Amino acid sequence: MRVLVTGATGFLGRRCLSLLVDNGMDPIATGRRTEAAPTGFRFVAADLAQASTLEALPRVDAIVHCAARSAPWGPRTAFERDNVLATANLLRWAQAQGVAHFVHISTPALYFDFRDQWDVGEDQTMTRPINHYAATKAKAEALVSGAALTTTILRPRAIYGPGDTALLPRLQRAIEAGPLPLLREGRAQTNLTHVDDVCGAILAALTTSKPKSRICNIAGKERVALRAVVEQIAQSQALRLRWRSLPVPLVLGAASALEGVYAGLRLAGEPAFTRYSVGIFAYTLTLDTARARADLGWKPQVGLEQGIEQTLAAQARFP
Repeated sequence: MRVLVTGATGFLGRRCLSLLVDNGMDPIATGRRTEAAPTGFRFVAADLAQASTLEALPRVDAIVHCAARSAPWGPRTAFERDNVLATANLLRWAQAQGVAHFVHISTPALYFDFRDQWDVGEDQTMTRPINHYAATKAKAEALVSGAALTTTILRPRAIYGPGDTALLPRLQRAIEAGPLPLLREGRAQTNLTHVDDVCGAILAALTTSKPKSRICNIAGKERVALRAVVEQIAQSQALRLRWRSLPVPLVLGAASALEGVYAGLRLAGEPAFTRYSVGIFAYTLTLDTARARADLGWKPQVGLEQGIEQTLAAQARFP
């Protein structure tokens, strides 16, 4: 099976290429940055938001669409371009080429709310998008669901692993900057998902014997308190960890004010913290993965303690 992997210069896409090869598939990598092309794989440069550049892509049997703008902050136009327009162009190209299966990587940010949520299922609807990322990923999902293709939408929770440049490194930098706000006594829980488990779900979607369109949550084996994750990182990296107990309304108010300043003055970069990041640390959000287990025959393989230790060890070798 020849598979086009978009976003192949990024964390998940790059890891996916290796798994596909290991399972006898022929992956074609694509992305905007030729200088960041993964070594050892065929790479075709394309900007998915410019439909004309897709003409250079070869015919494939399936697509794994990892490319996206994933950030808690940024201009709406950039998110619309990279998450909505790019997906629309890719779907049109896939339909014209007769692609058999389209696997779309989405996000559980669609479930986010300022309250505790346990074992959320795929049918839960979003009340109001917390940021441009969630809003545009919802639009992209609607495009994928409405396409005349067999599609699988995966919503992996908090991806980490060797090569991670976002989740655990962000937490480490926050520890070093400290003190960290301790919200609601650190009760908030989440799932973290090892990148290899997400790749396993992609492989399961591509090779299922019962192809049909579906949406599946993907998450790691264990629920974990974010406070415990932070403490494990601090201990592993010999970092001084400081907590400061603060009320959630106070921190949310500060985040709103900070977002207002950045938006009003059109400042570059992103705020030190946002309402979304505060909400993640304050409220539980865990996922129900029963559908992925039943429909794809998928289950997570990497335990949390093992996965974090592996990731931090890799980070120490290649800082």
